[in-house]
Amino acid sequence: MVTILFHSTIFGPIHSRRLGTSLGVNLSPNDGKICSFDCVYCEAGYNSQGPGTTGFPARDDVKKQLEEKLKSMSQAGDRLDVITFSGNGEPTLHPCFEDIINDTIEVRDRYYPSAKVSVLCNSTRLDRPDVNRALRRVDNCILKLDSALTPTMRLIDQPGSPQFTCERLIPQLAQFGDQCIIQTMMLRGNHNGKHIDNTTPEEVDALIEAYKTIRPAEVMLYSIDRATPESDLQKVEKDELEKIADRMRGEGIKVQVS
Repeated sequence: MVTILFHSTIFGPIHSRRLGTSLGVNLSPNDGKICSFDCVYCEAGYNSQGPGTTGFPARDDVKKQLEEKLKSMSQAGDRLDVITFSGNGEPTLHPCFEDIINDTIEVRDRYYPSAKVSVLCNSTRLDRPDVNRALRRVDNCILKLDSALTPTMRLIDQPGSPQFTCERLIPQLAQFGDQCIIQTMMLRGNHNGKHIDNTTPEEVDALIEAYKTIRPAEVMLYSIDRATPESDLQKVEKDELEKIADRMRGEGIKVQVS
């Protein structure tokens, strides 16, 4: 069974294939998962494992632990490219998300002013003013769009809200424009008797049109790299990802494959 990966608020640093040397911040419980998606590919497992018992980490504790880690790394002369909010669930669900982002920027500027602050966000709370403000302050606002077709998106991401659709989401993403990076997981497989494939011409065409509407700074295309809660999924190999990316690049879209 695939379950949560992180049992602390601050973790790493680790080498991210997309971001470099990354110090992670987990704003979810250390012993459970809280997310507004229940993705079939999530490396932290399904939400059914439960939210755990520790609750969201307190804002002051996050700042204290982050400052202690950055101070020790700086004194040791360690390299740091990025501070990344990811972890066991959706970071923007933390009730003090905006304040924590402000604290992080303050501490980052003190110890590693050249390091970026990145947030991996599933895009479900872009309509909240506090979340919106916070995401616009970070260096890498990485927003999720796994399909531009609602039925496929809902099959892959399994959002908790029945009102969450691509028709609603894409205009919200477009409000960020080149202030955001769009992250798209490419995969094939089956889930609950339904076939999943967001690499088809129809899917790719829809993504291209969505990216043209959004006009992000960049698109990140990637595929499965670790165990997934749904066992019947297939990784899309890098050479195929590059072919899909080339179609997108031909439409003037900047694409990174990882």
